[in-house]
Amino acid sequence: MNAGKAVIIFVVLVATIIVWDGFFILPEGQQAIVTQLGAPIGGAVVDAGPHFKLPIIQKVRYLEKRILIWDGKPNQVPTRDKTFIFLDTTARWKITDALLFMKSVRDYAGAQAALDDIIDSSVRDLVNQYNLVDIIRSSDWDDSTVAIEDRDLDAGVEEVTLGRDKLSAMIFENAGKITPKYGIELVDVMFKRVNYIESVRLRVYDRMISERQRIAAEKRSMGEGEKAEILGKLDRELKTVISEAQRKADEIKGKADATAARIYAEAYSRDPEFYAFTESLKSYEQTVNRNTRMILSSDNEYYKYMDKK
Repeated sequence: MNAGKAVIIFVVLVATIIVWDGFFILPEGQQAIVTQLGAPIGGAVVDAGPHFKLPIIQKVRYLEKRILIWDGKPNQVPTRDKTFIFLDTTARWKITDALLFMKSVRDYAGAQAALDDIIDSSVRDLVNQYNLVDIIRSSDWDDSTVAIEDRDLDAGVEEVTLGRDKLSAMIFENAGKITPKYGIELVDVMFKRVNYIESVRLRVYDRMISERQRIAAEKRSMGEGEKAEILGKLDRELKTVISEAQRKADEIKGKADATAARIYAEAYSRDPEFYAFTESLKSYEQTVNRNTRMILSSDNEYYKYMDKK
């Protein structure tokens, strides 16, 4: 009886172990590799749901089927035109062959190290072959969309021959040829950030400041020129207005003088003797004062109206 109970207990225990450790459930979005004593057994399990394995002696390693992100460390890389820049690159990848992945890199840390070597070397090799302008601008760059003063800053920089997007595609193509041997497929590679090194950045800032100062001086010079032109135009217009006003004043004065002369002539023509008398009085007023001494003959016309007889 005791032996029977022991057998039953043993059977129950084995069944429990089989149920507890002999089955595993694979979630959606993941894949699994069954290992025995640390070594992979069979191919990858990719179908979601319950699966059987040998209890205790076999283990399950879960791996992602979804797309993963790789972020490299910023590297200092020289371009073909001898400009040193910091490149921060990112990529997306996924595991396409879980068994090969396990055998070659074993885990995500190994995959990260492998991608560091593959992508960083591809980036360095290709960046060295092109100028800075091909890294910071896309292939469809159009200078006409840039403000005039910003185009002045780029004076002397050669045109884009490749472009950042095409360069990224070439890096992706080169690196994508190597990753399959690790069971990895690259989805894309992109430049996350491009920056100058400190010494180059300071020179660029100095150049930008000097260019902005040059543009400001040019704008001020243009403003002074326009100011002089406006003031000159105003001065000409003022002189024209004054001249026209003077002309009209002289014209009105001339007409008034002519009218006055006509009225005087008409008035004096009625009594010539009175006209001569008034004109003589005007002459006396303008030529004779207290200190005037005149020597005239008694029959002088000028003395006629001074005679006391």
